[in-house]
Amino acid sequence: MTQDISQASAEDSLIARYFKPLATDPGAFGLVDDAAVLSSSGDDIVVTTDAVVEGVHYLASDPPDTIARKALRVNLSDLAAKGAVPAGFVLTLALRSKEDAWLRPFADALGEDAKTFVCPLLGGDTVSTPGPQMISITALGRVPKGRMVGRTGARPGDLILVTGTIGDAALGLDVLTGGQAAAALASDPAAREAVVSRYRIPQPRNVLAQAVRDHASAAMDVSDGLAGDLTKLCAASGVSATVNLAGVPLSATAAGLIARKAVCVETLLAGGDDYEVLCTVPPAQSDALIAAGRAVGVAVTAIGTIVAGHERPRFLDGQGQELALKRLSYSHF
Repeated sequence: MTQDISQASAEDSLIARYFKPLATDPGAFGLVDDAAVLSSSGDDIVVTTDAVVEGVHYLASDPPDTIARKALRVNLSDLAAKGAVPAGFVLTLALRSKEDAWLRPFADALGEDAKTFVCPLLGGDTVSTPGPQMISITALGRVPKGRMVGRTGARPGDLILVTGTIGDAALGLDVLTGGQAAAALASDPAAREAVVSRYRIPQPRNVLAQAVRDHASAAMDVSDGLAGDLTKLCAASGVSATVNLAGVPLSATAAGLIARKAVCVETLLAGGDDYEVLCTVPPAQSDALIAAGRAVGVAVTAIGTIVAGHERPRFLDGQGQELALKRLSYSHF
């Protein structure tokens, strides 16, 4: 994402107008160079990248400010799960047009979140596309050397913990696309808006990054669905898991829909877009992580246990019967 003032192109003008104000880190050089410098200060640099594509990760009708926030926050969620503090990000935009009515609220919201999460824009690129639109962000974070929390450290006996609630974002997408949840919540506009907001604007748990780093043996964020992401974590660690379905934290809206049989449990476990932290913690340290969450207003709930073996994690109902899941997660293909 470079700007040549002497020979300003349409791309240069777009960058200068909308994104140069976001490049507050000295290493971004005001976006006049074609590279940036990020000082490591002796820390390890954690790198993560996620793209959001129109019609796949967001709807064409979604407001541009929510699209900007989602694009950055899904990457911040990855950093939180690694125990990393945000350091900056690079942005690639593939746009159908450069209309101010779309770009201004997009850039303003992106700038607000960059400031809120102390994650400044460092550079990137803008290109034209006939569609669909795509926003790709690569976020960088810092952790003390050797302290990044990976997926491979879970051990039998560890407790499985998850932040926030599970399934609301899947319900939000269902509402927006006229699914079962839309009909079931037709008379409750507040609940509809709450789940739609969870889909459009994730709440990354960066305030818990240090606690995750200090206490978790393995961690990842829940992006494609709790069931599928736990399966990935277990496979990376060479273990299995048992999950108590009654312990999986649900919002009042989600619990009500389950009680009314308006949606099935699988929708919540496999729907994705939760962007909560899923981690494993030795039992002696679980209370400390739960207390750290309580101190910053983020619920942290124990939902199961890591066990020896290589089988797919088991999800047990209140009677100890295993729920047979037909799908584990959202599929990108």
